[in-house]
Amino acid sequence: MTKNKITAGATIILTLAAMISLAALPNTYAAGTKQTYPVIGATPNPVGVGQETLILIGITDATSSDLYGWEGLTVTVKKPDGTTETLNNGGSGYRTDSTGLTGVVYRPSTTGNYSLQLHFPQQVCVYGVGGFFGMTIPPNTTMLASDSEIITLVVQEEHTPIQPGYPLPTEYWTRPVDDQLREWSSIDGNWLQTPPNFLAFGNGQAPESAHILWTTPLTSGGQVGGTLDPSQEILTQTSQSGQSGQVGYDTGDAYEGKWGSLFGGGMPIIMGGKLYYQKYASADPYKETVCVDLHTGKQLWSRVLGANQSLTRGQLMYWQTYDFYGVYDYLWIATGGSFFGPPMPATWTAYDPWTGDYVYTLTGVPGGTTIYGPHGELLIFTLDNYRGFMTMWNSSNIPALYASRQVGSMGFGQWQPMGKTVNATGPAGTTIDYGNGSGVVPYDSPLTPTGYSGYSWNVTIPKGLLGSVRMAVAEDRIVGGMVNTTDVINWAIDLRPGRQGQLLYNVDWKAPADWLAGNQTISTGAISLLDRVLTVNAKESRYRYGFSTETGEYLWTISEPIAMLGHLTGGPSGENGYIAYGMLFCGTMSGVIQAYNVTNGQLAWKYEVKDPYMQTLWSNNWPTGHLIVADGKIYIANLEHSANQPLPRGGPFIALNALTGEEVFRANGLFRQTVWGGRAAMGDSIIATMDTYDQRVYAIGRGPSAVTVEAPMAALALGSSVVIRGSVTDVSPGTQSDELVIRFPNGVPAVSDDSMSEWMLFVYKQFPRPTDATGVEVTLNVIDSNGNFREIGKTTSDASGFFSYQWTPDIEGKYTVIASFAGTNAYYGSFAETAFAVDPAAATGTPEYPQPVDNTMTIIYVGVALGVLISIVGVAIVLVLRKR
Repeated sequence: MTKNKITAGATIILTLAAMISLAALPNTYAAGTKQTYPVIGATPNPVGVGQETLILIGITDATSSDLYGWEGLTVTVKKPDGTTETLNNGGSGYRTDSTGLTGVVYRPSTTGNYSLQLHFPQQVCVYGVGGFFGMTIPPNTTMLASDSEIITLVVQEEHTPIQPGYPLPTEYWTRPVDDQLREWSSIDGNWLQTPPNFLAFGNGQAPESAHILWTTPLTSGGQVGGTLDPSQEILTQTSQSGQSGQVGYDTGDAYEGKWGSLFGGGMPIIMGGKLYYQKYASADPYKETVCVDLHTGKQLWSRVLGANQSLTRGQLMYWQTYDFYGVYDYLWIATGGSFFGPPMPATWTAYDPWTGDYVYTLTGVPGGTTIYGPHGELLIFTLDNYRGFMTMWNSSNIPALYASRQVGSMGFGQWQPMGKTVNATGPAGTTIDYGNGSGVVPYDSPLTPTGYSGYSWNVTIPKGLLGSVRMAVAEDRIVGGMVNTTDVINWAIDLRPGRQGQLLYNVDWKAPADWLAGNQTISTGAISLLDRVLTVNAKESRYRYGFSTETGEYLWTISEPIAMLGHLTGGPSGENGYIAYGMLFCGTMSGVIQAYNVTNGQLAWKYEVKDPYMQTLWSNNWPTGHLIVADGKIYIANLEHSANQPLPRGGPFIALNALTGEEVFRANGLFRQTVWGGRAAMGDSIIATMDTYDQRVYAIGRGPSAVTVEAPMAALALGSSVVIRGSVTDVSPGTQSDELVIRFPNGVPAVSDDSMSEWMLFVYKQFPRPTDATGVEVTLNVIDSNGNFREIGKTTSDASGFFSYQWTPDIEGKYTVIASFAGTNAYYGSFAETAFAVDPAAATGTPEYPQPVDNTMTIIYVGVALGVLISIVGVAIVLVLRKR
């Protein structure tokens, strides 16, 4: 559906439906004339010089549906200097929406008072306007011309403040994302199916390290172990007969893809922060779809859809009518149709992504080129080059899916497909009530002018266009053609509204003589309507030729051929090349990625996916597939059509700068890809992928971290030093699994980006612990007793996540310590706090020493006593002798 959209510097939401009163019974009129009552306003008012204001214009009468509007409205602007300006949408005037109103963005250039007046021209209301109680304006009523009152727009130097936006997250985030966080739309993209040229828009924080968020088993995987013959008494290390337990479980390659199928559907889908994938191999008749929260790894549901069927695509359809605005989300399963040969009708079944419940079915869906439209509707273009016509089918233009098929009724603006099975190309069955007493009568709505559901138009195209459709972009063009050894035929058909079916060009470029002389294999290569280039591949000479999608003319031949062995094919994604960011990227089986500038074909850079141990039988490089393009990076990885067992070790997963070819990160042996199964997908700036080494599903992206910090509990004296210590750990959902909690009872240490790839092998795949792993930088700040916030130093954690720092406080009192980890490419930042106290130092006065004792008198007294004692003893001796 085509709707009138208005954008301004400030997002202005007009609740226009509230202006239509449902309380009063309307007047009814016979067909004739009707007075109109114009409406004009300006928001914001006052407004700053050069600032956008939205001028609201229209009349008080609504139209019968969102298909119609009042036309030719103009606004006269009288400026402060007396000059006038007419706003007329380039001459045709403005068209309202179904509310009878619309908006015009205006930027005043000088200060002062501006006068604004709306002019509504006379026109005929061909289809009339209905209401709950009948027709309020009969068909073919003449709506009389009218002029609004004059309003004043005040323009000042200062800009009127507008609602500020919100920054992107600085910590780990999950779904749902609040609708007010509009800026986050740059990082919370979806993967509804493998997109053209692998471009994953809306993933502006695509991974720049191999950090794993979580993993979950897909099926039996990894090494079998032991021996495959239990009767053997000696376990052999190798066996030519393939009986060694070193071989792994089947990976699903060679036409039996797992995690989806290259041709059988079930490829991974990411929508609204949820990952959907197929549980069993494509050849298994039993199908089961699994839904997992992309941010937590938690399984939300797992169930069989339909008659054991596989998902085809996801859809986010924005329904915008006079009755309702909002997005409906669906998972689609398509059956029938035709892969080869002429287009055949198919059956599409929609399921609820939240629960997996059945919603509705479309039968008779036409064959052709299927793309997404500007509102997420599914469009199918069917061209008949022989008979000279082209149709466009629109999945949202099926009146049987509305609440009512009566044009102009409230139900005609309501999307209500629940439980219905509808012929998607059958008679539309729309009606209208003209209010003339004839009641409801058949009527072909402008949505379905052919009278058949879904078909928005059927136009004539030139007969005899050679070849088939290569690419289509809604409301732009279809590009088609054919190639052989003598000619490159390019043509394009206009899809712009009002010009559908017009031939833009039909060019026949004569090929170089060596194409025919050398019996080369010529095929259509990459095409991008964003970069306005399509390419043609010459397989044996390994050259690529560029042509303009604007004119169909030849532009260039690449400056040097793609690398030797580049002619080999075998299913790797991107083997025909792809275009993004002004570059043509080539190289798969050769293991040499080459980027050519699409403006001149010159080689911009080259990257060799080297295998230092040369395990590939035909090259020193790894055969490589292209997976995702996002956020200025391309993601590539090792894969192979049907690899030998045991699988070669160290198959790389690599992110490269798309413009320079510089390595962003490389993880050897971490996420080996599959040719025939599901490939890596991206949504919410997270990569989800299956790994064929262990048959598990991994989520790759920036994860949460946690910091702890400790300081002494007891106070220390001023002048003493303190040791502050703590840890930085990875707290991503995968680290909470039973296996990792057992192996890392103190948590999984956070490590540097340089150490990440090897560290993830150790943590999630039980490889040897890296001996050279380094931690992350921690900044230590304090708030001292005077309230001053200051940095006291930085330190780096070790491979155990532990950090410590010695520091001597310089004042007394309580200190609050904040340990902060700013984050890296692998982790969002985190912080923690603790505290310690510093007491006054001990007193430092002059010490008191003991005084010497004066023993003189003691000595005299002792001497006298001794003398007396000696005299007494002498007298006693004399007396004894006399008695003898």
